[in-house]
Amino acid sequence: MFKLFKVALALIFPIILSGLAALWYLDGYLKQELPLTEPTEVFVLEPGTGFSTMVNQLQERGWIKKPRVLKLYGRLSPKVAEIKAGEYRLELGVSLAETLAMMREGDVIRHQLTLLEGWTVAQVLAHLNNQSLLEKQALENDASLWQQLGISEPLADVPEGLFFPDTYDYHLGDKPSALLLRAYKRMVKVLGDEWEERDVDLPYNNAYEALVMASIIEKETGVPEERAQIAGVFVRRLKMGMRLQTDPTVIYGLGADYNGNLRGSHLRDDKNIYNTYRQVGLPPSPIALAGREAIHAALHPAEGDSIFFVAKGDGTHYFSATLKEHEAAVKRYQLSKRRADYRSAPPMPEK
Repeated sequence: MFKLFKVALALIFPIILSGLAALWYLDGYLKQELPLTEPTEVFVLEPGTGFSTMVNQLQERGWIKKPRVLKLYGRLSPKVAEIKAGEYRLELGVSLAETLAMMREGDVIRHQLTLLEGWTVAQVLAHLNNQSLLEKQALENDASLWQQLGISEPLADVPEGLFFPDTYDYHLGDKPSALLLRAYKRMVKVLGDEWEERDVDLPYNNAYEALVMASIIEKETGVPEERAQIAGVFVRRLKMGMRLQTDPTVIYGLGADYNGNLRGSHLRDDKNIYNTYRQVGLPPSPIALAGREAIHAALHPAEGDSIFFVAKGDGTHYFSATLKEHEAAVKRYQLSKRRADYRSAPPMPEK
């Protein structure tokens, strides 16, 4: 019996030693630092890339030797070979083991993209189309966009203004539609939350009309402290049945026909449904992306009696309660009498 044990031990011991030696070698192999030539390098795994191909790519970059060792390790440990496609940032000093862990966990580079307050949907789509790291996708700026985003019951048929302006993370190869869907859901959430906390006695039938107002406020002023005052002016005008008479809506309605010069003929145009010098009430849709601050202002307008305001030339506005005071402000602050005449005009008679 003892002889059999000695024979077995003699046979098994070399195997154990070989196994321990292999583990020791593999541990050292995986702990080796990748010989990067730059402090930071990017390694891209295209979708569908297998473990063996990835190993070959590491060898081609000169980052590993003896690729067969790593391929064997992947076959013996299937979980090691469960790598995810994406863009990986490798820092100087990173080990092979750390690199493999990143690929298993999908710890890919996160890029950022910002949708700005005041942008139109056309500008948003153009910006997305210019992102080289996003998948190319033909998105339409009309009602068909909702189908492309997988939204069956949007807040409105027209997509204008329904994406929340913010900074969004994304990865290499993400679809623009996925990013837009996140922006839409964020707008729905923010608008819903703000609507629940709104002031009483506001001239809006629903949250969408408040968003329309918020988009006008967003375009009228870049001064945070003025948003509520601007909202107050427009809310009082709506309650009085007075036209809003705001240039940004006219400009939006002109679209590509606007060349930077707003003319009197533009303000008299009855065909422009966004011409709030001729049309009564709110325009039919938002005219831009509105941020939370503008939405909040639309739902919490400042109290007061001002129904006019004029740009002072420094980014701020002068607010007036009477036409006489407003006309004096126009003379003081406005160089262009033509534009001032229309902004200071008394309410037009109802059609």
